[in-house]
Amino acid sequence: MKLTCCAVIPTHNRKEDLRRTCDVLEALRPPLDEVFICADACNDGTAEFIRAHHPGYRLMVNEKSCGSATSRDMMIRQTECDIILSLDDDSYPIETNFIEVLRDIFSTNPRLAVADFPQRSDEFPHSLETRDFGPPCFAGKYTSCAAAIRRKVFLDLGGYPSHIRHAYEEADFAVRALNAGCQVKFETALTVRHHYSKVQRNELRTHQLMARNELWSVVMRCPAPQLLAVAAFRTARQFGYAFRRGAGWALREPVWWASFLAGIPRCLAERRPVPWKRYRSWMELLRKPTSSEEEWMRRFGRNELTSLNQPAPVRTAGD
Repeated sequence: MKLTCCAVIPTHNRKEDLRRTCDVLEALRPPLDEVFICADACNDGTAEFIRAHHPGYRLMVNEKSCGSATSRDMMIRQTECDIILSLDDDSYPIETNFIEVLRDIFSTNPRLAVADFPQRSDEFPHSLETRDFGPPCFAGKYTSCAAAIRRKVFLDLGGYPSHIRHAYEEADFAVRALNAGCQVKFETALTVRHHYSKVQRNELRTHQLMARNELWSVVMRCPAPQLLAVAAFRTARQFGYAFRRGAGWALREPVWWASFLAGIPRCLAERRPVPWKRYRSWMELLRKPTSSEEEWMRRFGRNELTSLNQPAPVRTAGD
């Protein structure tokens, strides 16, 4: 039976970037089975644009901003497609036959939970000229602007944490998927163009969100007694990064520390620790992805997804 594919795209006041992405999606052959757009507290006419120019697309409108992770989570829960193509409003597939190849990738690998694709991105200019992104490999993370997710696995593992609105939701999902015996793979057969719009981006804010959410994930997934050591190491590493960016960044580190402490009760409520052996293997995979199926099976291949269903609370726009 043919796998169905839905593209989910959260957007916030980047209508022109979204317009370009929609034009490319319309040219895919075969086409997507569904395109789902979330206008996250947009006031630039995004919703009106979709209704007027792409009436066949599904549209969700958040009156109050929920963040990209929350918006993706809600769209994934509402679609019924098998494969979720996760994009940003400024990213889109390059190959016209992208969907055909995507279906084949997931059809031939039942363990695959997430396929992450190389990006030709303005953020990294060298990627625009790269001819060969290398062989596929097993990874410990992915990027939501250029990935595809098996919806059943996403739902079985509870989706994205309800209090992570943006940043690091991908790594948190990846460690759960690997613990369940599912694969996260960097697939180089397909590529995504990411224009990396400067609109609505703030590097310091992104760093603070990433650092806080990384530590929240440690609380939710790292087993005791290793939790305190891992949390201390990652806090120090994030401070070191901020220090290298300048005194202004370093002096603002307590902002995310305070936010992290405020979120601990929710992290403890959603705490589902991963056995240390697999958590350590996941951290090693973050640093050094492997192309060896045998190595991956040795680390992660014995668990079965069906024994680890732990659904998280369903999100709503007001959560």
